[in-house]
Amino acid sequence: MLTPTEWQIVALSLRVGLVAMAVTLPLAFALAWLLARVRFPGKLLVDAVVHLPLVVPPVVTGWVLLILFAPTGPIGHWLDHAFGVTVLFRWTGAAIAAGVMALPLMVRAMRLSIEAVDRRLENAARTLGAGRWRVFRTITLPLSLPGVAAGLVLGFARGLGEFGATITFVSNVPGETQTLPLAIYSALQQPGGDALVWRLSAISVALSLAALIVSELLIRRAGRGQGGV
Repeated sequence: MLTPTEWQIVALSLRVGLVAMAVTLPLAFALAWLLARVRFPGKLLVDAVVHLPLVVPPVVTGWVLLILFAPTGPIGHWLDHAFGVTVLFRWTGAAIAAGVMALPLMVRAMRLSIEAVDRRLENAARTLGAGRWRVFRTITLPLSLPGVAAGLVLGFARGLGEFGATITFVSNVPGETQTLPLAIYSALQQPGGDALVWRLSAISVALSLAALIVSELLIRRAGRGQGGV
């Protein structure tokens, strides 16, 4: 059984992951739509920048976030003066780090789902008088929704496992930014912390495995749906 402190770690991890996905979803879908359906100069560069967190060390991503959101940084300075808030050493900062690291996976899954929608259905709807918004709402979005959901779940799983960017950006503060990976890291540094490491690792693996299974089921459902069109 977990102690109240350990349950707090699990609850914080879930909150960080869910908030990160809720905030990142609109941006991820917009980028996926842009990359899937729009031709513009610099598209290859935008695609590369979106996927950059996948290939650079997470510590580098956390360092960049620290520069941007520090009190003297462009975003941090604006947040402080406009709203009097800071995300440093806060769980909201951990959510930002999780969202940034999960963004490439979300965009990729959503982009593939949008690209798989048969454009002939959209064109047929337009010839029958449907506007762009109605075509998107009644055809494109429903057909791509399983892939969008799969990207969301996959991003949540990635956010649960985020470590490097989080600890660099918002440090390892118990009760505030100490998610499951950071708590496991701390337990490894403590004598006799093996039991805690096993418990937290088991929870982390179970949550991530469940999210991956759900994501795979959604992807298969999306494939069957597109195949049946």
